[in-house]
Amino acid sequence: MPEGHTIHRLAEDYAAAFPAGTPLRVTSPQGKFADAAALLDRTPLHTTDAHGKHLFLGFGDAEPAEWVHIHLGLFGKVTFGPAPAPPPTDTVRLRLADATSYVDLRGPTTCALITDGEKRAVHDRLGPDPLRPDADPALAHRRIGRSRTTIAALLMDQKVIAGVGNVYRAEVLFRHGIDPYRAGRDITPAEWDAIWADLVALMREGVRNNRIDTVRPEHTPEAMGRPPRVDDHGGEVYVYRRAHLPCHICGGEIRTADLAARNLFWCPECQRR
Repeated sequence: MPEGHTIHRLAEDYAAAFPAGTPLRVTSPQGKFADAAALLDRTPLHTTDAHGKHLFLGFGDAEPAEWVHIHLGLFGKVTFGPAPAPPPTDTVRLRLADATSYVDLRGPTTCALITDGEKRAVHDRLGPDPLRPDADPALAHRRIGRSRTTIAALLMDQKVIAGVGNVYRAEVLFRHGIDPYRAGRDITPAEWDAIWADLVALMREGVRNNRIDTVRPEHTPEAMGRPPRVDDHGGEVYVYRRAHLPCHICGGEIRTADLAARNLFWCPECQRR
């Protein structure tokens, strides 16, 4: 499932593809979004917004009265291309197009036309997002600080903090030497401030580069004289999907385990209890 930096990057890319004020052709070749697409057809994309793993496309000439709410889930995919758009396949849930560009959405978990009030309700149920300027990290720590749940599970709870997925969860805990099985209530305010600041920096870098890199300059392949990572996720990481390989820092074996139906990765030596 895409992590939050990918969704914020998509919001930027949609806005760049379709300058505000340009009427768009809005269609649903698959048919599942056809009624809503017909309502939006020939209207401009006014605003794009992201919160965690949720993308919002606002349509209208001024303040958007209607929003397309998109959640990619495990299988959603967005494809950008130049005009003229090729004939769409029958898997395209939503196509936006103008004289210069088109964007196709396939396989999302959610693609729904919602009101401004319904959009606010989505924001209200999500935790603070490190990539949003309105985020309140203290709110996340208040929820974490009273929980016996492991910090690894809490970081993946979108009601606690929005946008962090399996990669950022594993990597930020490693970077701060925190055992993933520590209870949330044992994370000090200072530790949380450091984790939050690191997530903000790492995820902003992810938006810029459209990939996740988490190793510090002194631990890059060039600095350490080691081969670069070869993985379909791309990016240089410390522990994610490196189970049973040597840790870049201590040389010990990276561990993996199942936690809340997701694979957890950590270094027992660098992340001592």
